[in-house]
Amino acid sequence: MNEADLRARVISVFNLVAAGYDNPALRFFPFCADRLVRHINPMPGSKLLDVATGTGVVALAAAQAVGEQGRVMAIDLAESMLDRLQEKVVKFGVQNIDLHVMDVSSLEFRRDYFDYVVCSFGIFLLPDMAAGLQEWVRVLKPGGRIMFTAFGTRAFQPMMERLLVRLENHGFMSADDKAAMASNRLAEPGRCRELLLQAGLGEIEVTTEQAGYHLKDETQWWDVLWHSGMRGRLEKIPPATRGDFMNGHLAETQPLATEKGLWLDVETHFAAGTKP
Repeated sequence: MNEADLRARVISVFNLVAAGYDNPALRFFPFCADRLVRHINPMPGSKLLDVATGTGVVALAAAQAVGEQGRVMAIDLAESMLDRLQEKVVKFGVQNIDLHVMDVSSLEFRRDYFDYVVCSFGIFLLPDMAAGLQEWVRVLKPGGRIMFTAFGTRAFQPMMERLLVRLENHGFMSADDKAAMASNRLAEPGRCRELLLQAGLGEIEVTTEQAGYHLKDETQWWDVLWHSGMRGRLEKIPPATRGDFMNGHLAETQPLATEKGLWLDVETHFAAGTKP
């Protein structure tokens, strides 16, 4: 798939899942957003760019941190995601967030403009992560800080592996597709560090934290899949057979549950660097 086709596919999938992206089963997104903002600890009055903002969980947390004198620019290519964020902005009366439909690899901001650039679980979706990161560095002030999050190797296991095997066995995914999943690209913390080094950043820190929790049952695991980027994979299953596929997967997932529920592992890397 060429870069233009990949970009169009990502936009299509995230427009599709926007309505359910804030489903409680996916509460790791706001959990990690709060942690990201605490890690980067933006100064009041500063300017922060939230890349691939989605429904804005990072942008909203950052808006509180930078205060009324600060500004958050929230950008995404999926307009339905931004529509959800706009609803929240109006509902909560937030005055210091600006929303823009924008290609995160070709920013419409001048050089050395932002004090902080952040991206929550989005950088691994870029066709060229290194080029995208260089563009983020371009708009960052000297001394400014960049931070992104990525899923670790244990995230969503063992349920995810069982799903991928079932997809492959039913002919809906090839072995190459499985190996090339976007979320795997930064699953090793060393790869996050390498990417930041290649961008010329200093004061690099990569920490790994657990943001997981227990789901009520296996049906909430399907909510996680259906309302996230995995929806693109599941849409390849013909509607006539999708119910049977889901039931089969949930049947193999149910034995993993305990009296506490079904553990959702969300191993997360927080990777940051400073522009010299």
